[in-house]
Amino acid sequence: MSDNLQKIALGGGCHWCTEGVFVSLRGVVRVEQGWVSAPPPHDAFSEAVIVHYDPKRVSAEDLIGVHLETHSATKDHGLRHRYRSAVYAFSPEDELRFKAVLTQLSVNFTEPLITGVYPFVDFRPSLPEHQDYYRTDPERPFCVRFIAPKLEALRASRPDLLPSSTGTTTPQK
Repeated sequence: MSDNLQKIALGGGCHWCTEGVFVSLRGVVRVEQGWVSAPPPHDAFSEAVIVHYDPKRVSAEDLIGVHLETHSATKDHGLRHRYRSAVYAFSPEDELRFKAVLTQLSVNFTEPLITGVYPFVDFRPSLPEHQDYYRTDPERPFCVRFIAPKLEALRASRPDLLPSSTGTTTPQK
């Protein structure tokens, strides 16, 4: 594992789903689940995760691509105040890079992306009983209905990002 872990925060849907997707990826070392805020006017806390990753094993570009594929990145809806479609950067350099990545990836979508890139400001963790939701019991009805299909779709579209030792959607521990 690299001593130079990096981090990116991602929001767009339920943090249980987002956490379940990203803990399953190669190169992701840790995922913190909770709420993230950005500078005004996006300073209201919104469900998100902080992904700690090894850039030698998975790129920020791949993480952003997975994020766009696994939530409604082109749909505005009544719960966007709670589920802001966002990529949060921990440095000005990353903010510029992530905006360029979104521009590059937008050509893969038939509708415009609503996902924004914002500077990370603050984080509030979820309650302990909500942490690691998918890995603690992947057979929960919520996990089976919402998280497992996202992982199956990823297995079909991005198998290179999932650990090769995993033959099913059972999460890595």
